[in-house]
Amino acid sequence: MSNKKLLGIDPATNCGWAVDNDIYGCWDLSVRRDESNGMKLLRFEANLQKILLIHGIDVVAYERPAGFHTHAIIHQAKLIAVLERFCETNNIQYRTYSATEIKKFATGKGNAKKDMMIKSAKERLGYKGNNDNEADALWILNLLKHDLNL
Repeated sequence: MSNKKLLGIDPATNCGWAVDNDIYGCWDLSVRRDESNGMKLLRFEANLQKILLIHGIDVVAYERPAGFHTHAIIHQAKLIAVLERFCETNNIQYRTYSATEIKKFATGKGNAKKDMMIKSAKERLGYKGNNDNEADALWILNLLKHDLNL
């Protein structure tokens, strides 16, 4: 089980991803001028494909949508649909976590703010950046590792 290759995803326009505590980043999926909204989804899938080719992926974990902002939930749901289809097509397992689960795992508080998530990632995971999307992806990855006993 320890050979499993994992990917943590924080699905959003600025999409955090992490395959290791030292290998992470943030994809800018913004729609550019004169592009359709579907380009964001194509960019997302292309980035997933690149990660699969470079690092291999056995299991993906991501934050599931919640909240009251309809536009954000719809946007996130579209990204998740692309992600789940990608996983099914490539025989990759996947699981989801709520924001509360991720925050509680990271900080002990289920309502932790972005700065707390970053600070905790720096202290506990050796994170060197200052991007909440990357920090969230790292925490999703590490929560998955914890749940898989890796």
